[in-house]
Parts: sequence; structure tokens; C-alpha cells
Amino acid sequence: MRTTRIVLCALLAIWAVGFSPAAAAPAAFALSSTAFANGGLMPKVHECTSGGGNDPAKKNESPPLAWSGAPTAAKSYAIVMRDLDNANLIHWVIYDIPVSATGLPQNVQHVYQPQVPAGSRQIYYRGSASLYGYQGPCSPSTVNTYEFVVHALNRATLTTLNSSSSTQTAARAITAASIDSARITGES
Repeated sequence: MRTTRIVLCALLAIWAVGFSPAAAAPAAFALSSTAFANGGLMPKVHECTSGGGNDPAKKNESPPLAWSGAPTAAKSYAIVMRDLDNANLIHWVIYDIPVSATGLPQNVQHVYQPQVPAGSRQIYYRGSASLYGYQGPCSPSTVNTYEFVVHALNRATLTTLNSSSSTQTAARAITAASIDSARITGES
């Protein structure tokens, strides 16, 4: 009888560990960058080149971003970057990122349809730089917080957006199609 109890207790312990809710829970949707830690200082290479001065370290290159734990229902991704200290000014919108993507390389091309990731599109930044895609931090006298949010979307393409859509229109369309999101912030 004692041996049977020991065996039963051992089996219950194995079953509890193998089938615990924590072990079965999927990984949380997360966004990261190899260029800076969450809440950390963004390197100058990601700052705008139109903010005055001639600092050669400023190159207006988008940072590398990677995500994991996306919902299985995702059909595409979009990223929105905002300056949280400047009325949530939108600095970058890239959408129609294929569902097979798990990140973006550094320095995504400043064009409506960048080559990488194939199929993605960017919104025209209407600021003084007048360009498509990423517009880096341009706060020469203050340190601002910039938020990057990756959205998992419920559709493969945002057909209501085109090359003349505004950043605000794009952000609204992305929010409406978002089934989950992950974020990271950087200081500059």
C-alpha cells in the first residue's frame, strides 16, 4: 500500500508539472531591438539629419526591430513610431509587413514600397524632411521618448491605404485591424 501511494504521488507530481497552466501558456507578444534596450538611449545613427548641425553620426536610419510571440491569427504586421513627448507625433508608419516576417533590418529604405520586407508599404512623412518611411528623432535641445509599436493585424493588406494616405489615417486603420500589439521605447 505504501509503495502504491508513493507511485501515485510521483505520477501526480509529474502530471502537474507537465500540464501546469504556466507550462501551456503561449509566449507573450514582444518587441525588441539590438540597437537599444527598452527605455534606453537610441544611438545617434537613428536620429534625423534635418535637425540642424552637421553631426556625421546622425544618419536617419530606422533601428533594427524584432518581434516574437505573435498571435497565430495574425495575417500581417504594421509598425507605428510616435514621439510621446511631442503630442504623439507620428514619425514612422510601415504596414503590409508579411506574416512570415519576424522583424525589420536597420535602415529600411525611404520609399513607399521598400525592397525589404517585400510587400510592405510606408507612409509619407509630412514633416520638413518630406520623405517616405522612418523619420528619426529631431529633438536637439530635449530628450524625448519614442515608442515603437508592432501590431499583429487581422488582414494581409490594408487596402484602404495608399501612397497619399496621412500618418493619422494609417494609424487609425492599423488600430482598427490590430488583434494584438507589442511595444518598446527609446530615448533620444
